[in-house]
Amino acid sequence: MKTKRPIILAALCLIALQVCAQKPSKKDEVVTIATDKGTMRFILFDETPKHKANFIKLAKDKFYNGLLFHRIIDDFMIQGGDPNSRNAKPDEMLGRGDNGYKIPAEINGKLFHQKGALAAARDNNPAKESSGCQFYIVEGRKWSKGDLEKQSARAARKLTDSQKKVYETVGGTPHLDGAYTVFGQLIDGMDVVDKIASADKDGRDRPEKDIAMKVSVKKMKKKKIARKYGWKYEA
Repeated sequence: MKTKRPIILAALCLIALQVCAQKPSKKDEVVTIATDKGTMRFILFDETPKHKANFIKLAKDKFYNGLLFHRIIDDFMIQGGDPNSRNAKPDEMLGRGDNGYKIPAEINGKLFHQKGALAAARDNNPAKESSGCQFYIVEGRKWSKGDLEKQSARAARKLTDSQKKVYETVGGTPHLDGAYTVFGQLIDGMDVVDKIASADKDGRDRPEKDIAMKVSVKKMKKKKIARKYGWKYEA
């Protein structure tokens, strides 16, 4: 698998450069993650082109279909995308699987861990490179001003005033900012995230009953996305 890493990364970089070179499109991809708890939909950010291209490719290749949300923590996040979770035994430890490559960090100060954020999991590598396949969705919680100050002190970067307001009124996980790449945002199905996060789990935070996913991508007009899901695109 290691010999494939330079080739895969080069391909992702080429795709990312092509995306950046194109004129602003009137369409965008909507990512759908379906589970037996319900369906979630996401927009992926153009500011993180390598992560966007990688996730869309994996989804179109049906890589994620049948994988589990293997780690859930209420008021924090739900994590999935470990290829070892497919057909995993009930007592099997999950979370260490990968698809043979990492993605360079694309940490952007504008993109933060608000409720519903889609972000890339990673190990403790100093470059903060992301897993090529594992991801998490933020559930989080609302923070008081005092608690938020303590949380923001743990973050790897300073939070803006507008971001602090979102954490106070909407919620999220502020202490993760600057440490992981946020590359998308949920636009529909927050109740599903809440259901998954609150499911019964074992001592390793794995759901007692498997929660499998099916991931698909559909290109839609941005005007339709804005009208149907209330997502606001920057002018």
